[in-house]
Amino acid sequence: MSIFSKILRFSSDPSSITSLTVIQALGIMLMLMVFIYYFYSMASSSNSSEPKIMVSPPTSSIQTSFKYDVFLSFRGEDTRKNFVGHLYEALKAKGIYTYKDDVRIHKGKTISDELIKAIEDSKFYIIVFSENYASSSWCLDELVKIMECQKMDEHTAYPVFYDVEPTEVRNQIGAVENAFSKNKEKEAAGKWREALKEAGGLAGWELKNTLDGSKTRFMWDIGHEAEFIKKVVGEILLELRPINSGFDKMLVGMESRVKDVVDSLEMGIDDVRMIGIKGMGGAGKTTTARAVFDHLSADFEAKSFVENVREVSTNLGLNKLQEQVLSDVLKEDVTVKAVTDGKIMMKNRMCRIKVLLVLDDVNHIDQLEVLAGGPNWFKPGSRIIVTTRDEQVLVAHIVKLIPDIDLLSDKEAICLLSRDEQVLEAQRVNVIHDIDLLSDKEAMCLLSRYAFGREIPSQGYEELSGKVVRYAAGLPLTLKVLGSFLCGKDEHEWKDAIERLKEIPLQETQEKLELSYTSLEKDYKEIFLDIACMLKGFSREDAIRILECCGFRAINGLKVLEQRSLITISKDEYGSLGMHDHIEEMGKNIVRREHRDEPNKHSRLWIKEEIEDILADDKGTESTRCLQLRHSNTNAGTVMKGLGKMKKLRYLKVYFPYGDYYQRDAEDLDNTAQYFSKSLKYLECYNYPFLYLPKTFQANNLVGLHMYITRMEQLWEDGEKKVLKKLKFLTLYKSALTTFDFRISPNLETLSLEDSPNLAELFMPVSCQKLNYLHISNSKLRTFDLGLTPNLETLTLDNCADFEELHVSSACPNLKFLELCKSRLRSLDLELFPNLERLDLKGCDKLVEINAPVGCLRKLVYLNLNLCLRFSYFVVPVGGSEPKVGRSLASLNMVGESLDLCPLHPNNNLPKFQFDCKYKEDLPSSVGNIEKLISFGLCACTDFQKISDMICSLRCLRKLKLYCDIPEIPKDLGKLECLEELCLSSTKIKHLPDSICMLKCLKSLTVNNGDLLEKLPENLGQLECLEELKVGSKKIEFLPDSICMLKCLKSLEVDYGDLLEKLPENLGQLGCLEELYVRSKKIEYLPDSICMLKCLKSLEVDDGDLLEKLPDNLGQLGCLEELYVRSKKIEYLPDSICMLKHLTSLSVGDCSCLGKLPEGIGQLESLEDLDLSATKIKHLPNSICMLKHLKYLNLRDCALLEKLPEDLGKLEFFKNLTYLNLRGSALEKLPEDL
Repeated sequence: MSIFSKILRFSSDPSSITSLTVIQALGIMLMLMVFIYYFYSMASSSNSSEPKIMVSPPTSSIQTSFKYDVFLSFRGEDTRKNFVGHLYEALKAKGIYTYKDDVRIHKGKTISDELIKAIEDSKFYIIVFSENYASSSWCLDELVKIMECQKMDEHTAYPVFYDVEPTEVRNQIGAVENAFSKNKEKEAAGKWREALKEAGGLAGWELKNTLDGSKTRFMWDIGHEAEFIKKVVGEILLELRPINSGFDKMLVGMESRVKDVVDSLEMGIDDVRMIGIKGMGGAGKTTTARAVFDHLSADFEAKSFVENVREVSTNLGLNKLQEQVLSDVLKEDVTVKAVTDGKIMMKNRMCRIKVLLVLDDVNHIDQLEVLAGGPNWFKPGSRIIVTTRDEQVLVAHIVKLIPDIDLLSDKEAICLLSRDEQVLEAQRVNVIHDIDLLSDKEAMCLLSRYAFGREIPSQGYEELSGKVVRYAAGLPLTLKVLGSFLCGKDEHEWKDAIERLKEIPLQETQEKLELSYTSLEKDYKEIFLDIACMLKGFSREDAIRILECCGFRAINGLKVLEQRSLITISKDEYGSLGMHDHIEEMGKNIVRREHRDEPNKHSRLWIKEEIEDILADDKGTESTRCLQLRHSNTNAGTVMKGLGKMKKLRYLKVYFPYGDYYQRDAEDLDNTAQYFSKSLKYLECYNYPFLYLPKTFQANNLVGLHMYITRMEQLWEDGEKKVLKKLKFLTLYKSALTTFDFRISPNLETLSLEDSPNLAELFMPVSCQKLNYLHISNSKLRTFDLGLTPNLETLTLDNCADFEELHVSSACPNLKFLELCKSRLRSLDLELFPNLERLDLKGCDKLVEINAPVGCLRKLVYLNLNLCLRFSYFVVPVGGSEPKVGRSLASLNMVGESLDLCPLHPNNNLPKFQFDCKYKEDLPSSVGNIEKLISFGLCACTDFQKISDMICSLRCLRKLKLYCDIPEIPKDLGKLECLEELCLSSTKIKHLPDSICMLKCLKSLTVNNGDLLEKLPENLGQLECLEELKVGSKKIEFLPDSICMLKCLKSLEVDYGDLLEKLPENLGQLGCLEELYVRSKKIEYLPDSICMLKCLKSLEVDDGDLLEKLPDNLGQLGCLEELYVRSKKIEYLPDSICMLKHLTSLSVGDCSCLGKLPEGIGQLESLEDLDLSATKIKHLPNSICMLKHLKYLNLRDCALLEKLPEDLGKLEFFKNLTYLNLRGSALEKLPEDL
């Protein structure tokens, strides 16, 4: 029965007459939809494949919907009837909606609006570059538009190089050059060249004629054109296929994660590929692998998803897992009696099948060996995905997946086996993905789906949801569990649940996470608990030192924990230890759960209140191994007494109260009482108020002792000589120490006695074999005999104002860093420091000479003789050649008045280095001979009248800094063809030579303090590489228009421009400009073109006393992050600034006429700093409460401000605010909840 009959039948029923109108409307709508579809299908151009099935529906709620899947760009005369025609038909056959313009003999000179629209409405572009492609202006205009769209999100261009090389397209050479010659004189030639260059650099496909006339694609080694087209269509299909998260409608943020994994699988390559997905428990590894599996499984002949490998292999055996894989792949019931049988069956029966295999939750290499033993187990094109918490499992299996290892020579094989990174790159196997946790936005969405059945929290639950999201810290499992638990509960139940989480961790998450902990070996468990309770946030170096002091093998331990996703180590220089909040919570819970109500029985103590109670009640026990007490007010005597019962304490870190440090006397220590455990291996104290260590402290096991800000005069009372044989690391910072004897610590490796103003004597025995690091500062030392220290690498005697002589009796072959700044040294002998890399003698104003025998400075990379005003020469032994300053010298800083340039003579075959100096009258003639000089600076040369032209002969010079009052610059400065940075600071410079414009490599030009400088060279725009321009002059009235030609300029700064009235009108042409700073009292407006600066991140206008307003379209500056304005005439800000989504700082302080802010100010979602000080603002818009990232709010001296929005203090995110200044406002009260 037709739908129309059903409608009529339904409408004839009297009982349904009330629904007639609705049903009729539905029928009309359905008919209209059918008509539109029919009309659209018939009206579609015959040159486009019909959209019977749209292959590319949006994969997320924010993805753009395109009219066409693919746009074909080609030169019809070359390819229409063969390759392009076949490609188009193949795309169409797969249901890929493709635009192909068949009318290729165009009479007009520019492409039509219809074609532009088609390009904009296409997701992918296939550009077929043939020999004559570049001869068509139509094709080139089309290409320019494609490259423009390619830069936008969700558009991708793929070039096909049809019988031309990519380099020919990129550089317009060979066949492409011949074709382009017809167009190279045209006005648009510049943008055409740029488009060809850009497109030629994209990843794509190559198809060339071979000698026998066949077609070959180099990357895939395809034997004929049909196979080539099949591969192209296959890759486009894969890209168009939506990420299928339909198996779990609650998934969030899956698209990008799946795409990353799919990209690394490189589906178009016929090899066997294994990748790993690694991460902590509950992070979404299995979910991601399942989504990838569902997304790709249709492309394989067989598939198998093996879940819970860890659990099944333990409970049922590895042979059961082999049975599952074989049964899934072979599509029959398979029984495996023994693991060895299973390996043989898998290798023999699966090697001819293209398989997609997922092994989920692998925790041992044995599991990989029996389930994916080698690439010869699978047919080329197969893909294996492994999820694990332990990266080492994947790393260890890499070696077993090197194809054709027997084809390598022994040397090549050893090289590959020993270098994991080379294996990964050369063999294209085993990429390891670290799973990303959810962003705050994604986490809120996931929580809302489980708790409210929608994308955002229900009204009234926003703040509570924010607390849950912060607790979850991006972990999907936690969000899912809590969302399900809180679903349907009221606000009071939400609050109670959140408060409970502060005391009792979420059990389901903890159980999942603890699996990684329970599989650790015993010593690694101890290291993990130490980090969770004590060492999170420490640098890797400090943590290793502390853990090694406590007897652990910390280097391997940290690596194991990192590989199992239990800790993270930052990639910066500090290398700080990190840990997810839930993992930290899990570790602390393991320590606390056995005696939850008896903290004195815990192995580790870190909670201040619990420790204070234990110490005050003297309830310490032998259970405690580690204790860390921060910023307690418990007096030092109570702390020391309470520690006495902790007999097995190995790690102790205590911050004593400041008051005790200033008031307590040494007599408070009982010479018979036990304070510190003899088991103690690491002791660190701050504000230690006693003069000595306790007399009863044996310290026989002490490895690390660090005392910061202490009154200690000696380690032991009355100078007792207790020998600490195990002590390796000793720090006494800001102590009252008067002497130190190395004999009490014969195995000392590092000693730091910084800021020791009373230290006058060091006693070093004949030998300190293990000493590696020695640092002393602010002491009274006069001399020091270094003794036998063969392993010393760093020696620093800094700011020891009385230090006169360093005695060195034996060689220090490992000394690399020597720093003797601000001493009274007169001479220094470097003969016994053959491997010195860094020498810093800054401020040694008595230093006259350095003894530098031949070869002793060959490894020197840094030499600082700054402010060694009396230094004049290096002493060379009789019969020796001049000292060879190291070939690797990268930094030479010399500032003096009587420098002899002996070590800088060109005959020394010197490396490139930098040299700053100070002369009274003129440069020595030898300067011009230093051909390899790369950096030169003159400072405080007060009597100079001019700079010698000899400086223009330094052809390698890259940096030139002249900080001296010279009236003119050498006219031939333009000869410095390598110069990249030029800094001129002089109050007497009147003009700059025009030759400056010839510096084609110049990247930075700074002209400061030019009080007499009236203008810049007119042709400054010729500096095509200039990235930074800073001008500071009170007499400059305008900037040359040519600066708008500086296409590479990123930073423009005009300071002290008291006479500058305007900026160039075409400033918007500076397409790369990121920073613009203008300080001028006379500037009245900013050119509207400034709104075209799409890359601008920082805009500052200072002292703009006459500036009345900002451009209305300022909101077009989509990348702007900082906006700083000071003007006495601005009364309002343009509404468009609310469109600046990346703005983090808005400062309009001292804009004394500013009376209001735009109502939509809350739309600035990234804003962190807001300065409204000294303005006329009377109230703040309510939308300011939406600024959830705001950290700094300055309302100082806002004399008219009478109230703040009432909701300001109610918002949970307001806790991010760290600074709020209301001084000088008219406020009488604050919002109640603030």
